[in-house]
Amino acid sequence: MMIAEHANMTVPDPLHLGLITANRRSHDERPSPYEETWGNEEAFEVQTQLRDLHSHKLWRDSRLVFEGGHSARTLTINDLRPKWRVCYLSAFDRVSFHIPFLSVQDFAREAGRPEFNSLHCSGATQDTILNGLAQALLPALANPQRACQLFLEQIGLAILVHLTQTYGGLHFPADQKGTLAAWQEERATEFLAAHVAGDFSLDILAGTCQLSRSYFSKAFKQSFGKTPYRWLLEYRVGRAKELLRSDMPISQVALECGFSDQSHLTRVFSMILGETPGQWRRALRSPVTSMACPNL
Repeated sequence: MMIAEHANMTVPDPLHLGLITANRRSHDERPSPYEETWGNEEAFEVQTQLRDLHSHKLWRDSRLVFEGGHSARTLTINDLRPKWRVCYLSAFDRVSFHIPFLSVQDFAREAGRPEFNSLHCSGATQDTILNGLAQALLPALANPQRACQLFLEQIGLAILVHLTQTYGGLHFPADQKGTLAAWQEERATEFLAAHVAGDFSLDILAGTCQLSRSYFSKAFKQSFGKTPYRWLLEYRVGRAKELLRSDMPISQVALECGFSDQSHLTRVFSMILGETPGQWRRALRSPVTSMACPNL
C-alpha cells in the first residue's frame, strides 16, 4: 500500500485493468521534498516515467539503494515484500502498475506457463513498449468514468504479456496461437453487437466462447485481425453511420451507439473514418453526393 507524505497531494483511485491496477502520480517542485512509502505486501510495483525525473532517493528496508535521476520512459520494478521509501527532490510524472503476485501467477497459468516465478529487472531500464501502453491509458486515468472496461482489460493483458516475457523469462511459442472456431466467432460477434451500448468485462466476453481471457484475446485477433475493442469501436461507428442518415441529433446518435457523449463519438469517428460525424452527414446530404451515389 502506498502512502503519500504531503497532505495536499490527492491520491487518485486506482484504475482497474482486470488483474492489475494503474495510477498516475505527478508533482511539481514545490513543496519539496515529497515522500512516499509502500511495501509489506505480496505484489510488484512497476513504474514508467512520463518525463525526466532529475533527482530522488530510494530506500529499501531503511537502506539507501538509489540516488539520482531517471530519464523519460525509464522502467523500474520493485518487489513490495520489503518496505520502500522514496524522496523526490525534483518534479516527476509517472504511471505505476500494481501487480499482485497471485494475479500474475494466475495469468501465467491461464497462458499455459505455470513455471513463472517472478518479475526481475536489474536496476532501471528504458522500456518504450510499457511507456507506450501507459500513454494509451492517460485519457482513462484522467476520466475513469468514461473508460471502456473491455479496452482497459486488453491493455492490462498486453502489459502482463510484455512484463512476463521481458522480465519474467516466459516465452509464448507461436504455435500455441490459434484462431476461434466458427461457432466462437459467431458467439463473440453476436455478444459484441448485442452490447454495443453497454460496458462489460473481457472475462464475460471470453466466457461466451468458453475460453480464458488471455487465450480468447489472442485467438480473436488471429481470427479478425483486430482486438475485440477495435472490432467494437468499428461496429459502433458503423451503427452511427446508419443513424446519421436520419434526422436524429448527433448527441443522441452518440448515446445510442455506446459513446459517452458527442465529443467521444466525434473523436472515434474521426480516428476511423478521417472526418467528423457532422462532415459525414453533410457530405451524405449534399447534391453532388446524392447524384454520384443514388443508393446511399
